[in-house]
Amino acid sequence: MTETSQESKYSIKKASESKFWRIVLVLLAVSLTFLGPTYIVYVLSNALEINFFVSMALGFSCLIGGLVLLWYLIRIKVIS
Repeated sequence: MTETSQESKYSIKKASESKFWRIVLVLLAVSLTFLGPTYIVYVLSNALEINFFVSMALGFSCLIGGLVLLWYLIRIKVIS
């Protein structure tokens, strides 16, 4: 099997053909976008007592990851 066929076998675009995976990908994007900067920062800084700036950096990276995933899902027309 060639590398291009393996890449297309496990891509997000291939997974977005199933209705179940569409829902999972949208929920993941929304969770990263909204829960990342709020609840993840709170849990990391207060409950696990990690440095505040580290938890803010992780929350910001979750926000960026969620926005990138949301942008990609809009681009491949999973979200219209």
